[in-house]
Amino acid sequence: MYQIISWIVRYVFIALIYYFIYSIIKLIYLDIQAINKQGKRNIDNPYLKLINRKDRLDFNVHEFYDLGEVTTIGRGNKSDIQLADKYISTNHAKITLDEGSYFIEDVGSVNGTYLNNTQIEDVVELKEGDRIGLGQVEFIFVKEVE
Repeated sequence: MYQIISWIVRYVFIALIYYFIYSIIKLIYLDIQAINKQGKRNIDNPYLKLINRKDRLDFNVHEFYDLGEVTTIGRGNKSDIQLADKYISTNHAKITLDEGSYFIEDVGSVNGTYLNNTQIEDVVELKEGDRIGLGQVEFIFVKEVE
């Protein structure tokens, strides 16, 4: 009788181990799939690339953001680039495409928008490699396509 119970417990234990391994593999697969979805971008568009280390930020931020003709940045739901940083205003900054060049302007943010560590007061043209600082986040402007 004890031998039968021993065999049953043994097989249940082995089944639990296999289920645990299956769950771990499934989670790893879903994480890789989420990273791949996040990592897809239109390679023809200029973009903003995150400079900060993501693990030091207390909110979610993507590694890069494609820029359209008009791209708004802020904490609000209507922003194209939405950042949940407490130092970023609801409507913080706007990047606009005009005659083949991109321009950035601060749209009345409380903490300001910085371009190459200098606070901008007016509309400024972006150049390849410019550093854009917003709250705790810093991006680099990449225009040339690889």
